[in-house]
Amino acid sequence: MLETHRNTNRELWAGWTAIHSRMNGGFYDLAAVQSGQTSLHRIELNEIGEVAGKSLLHLQCHLGYDTISWARLGARVTGVDFSPEAIAFASTLAQSLKVDVDFVCSDVYDIADSVPARFDIIFASYGVIPWLDDLRGWARIIADRLRPGGKFYIVDFHPLLYALDNDGRTLKHDYLSSAQPIHYVEYGSYADPQAAFSHPCYIWSHGLGEVVDALVSAGLALEFVREHPYSPYGSFPFLEQRADGLWWIKNNELKIPLLFSIRARRD
Repeated sequence: MLETHRNTNRELWAGWTAIHSRMNGGFYDLAAVQSGQTSLHRIELNEIGEVAGKSLLHLQCHLGYDTISWARLGARVTGVDFSPEAIAFASTLAQSLKVDVDFVCSDVYDIADSVPARFDIIFASYGVIPWLDDLRGWARIIADRLRPGGKFYIVDFHPLLYALDNDGRTLKHDYLSSAQPIHYVEYGSYADPQAAFSHPCYIWSHGLGEVVDALVSAGLALEFVREHPYSPYGSFPFLEQRADGLWWIKNNELKIPLLFSIRARRD
């Protein structure tokens, strides 16, 4: 059954790759990347710190914009994604920009076979957690691919957001893991809701405590766990963009986390 779930999601991301690779603005700004601008945000740049000369593994890299941006900062970067279409696009883009990145098409759970190297930094960001059906398996892979002293960093949408209805106040979905994934049909994409595309998908609920527990159970030492009241993306209908360019809860009526970030190390 898990293989069916993963194949269905892989087909979804093939369709999304076709949509996202044509975008110039919002989540995916191809023209900006081509002009040399970074796709990375202040939060991950500040919390990861200097990457020049370090090896970096980017998990679930999709179109590779962030992967390319890390390479431009001097890291030796490998990007991994399970979508052949996304990896083909990312590889072609990096070659056209003359940026040295190694892109590998692999399910995140197969990285031990497809990416035998170990890394100074492993990075994941923005919307990756709900696609993971085995959180502890994911964490073990991370611990295995880190060098001693290496660090894992993730910044992602807070799992509370996925449990809320469109009003931003009402709980509609599970916050904690359930026995079965959430099965529904995506219309358009999170980056372009008006796109003429629809496809079924499966996502999994994981509370923040479950993410932390998985990393600790894999033997990683936490350096920090932070919750943030803003997001660089307006991915939910109850958010509004402010003068700082970030997205916040509308009217500031509720003070809830929109992002979480974690940095952990392998001793």
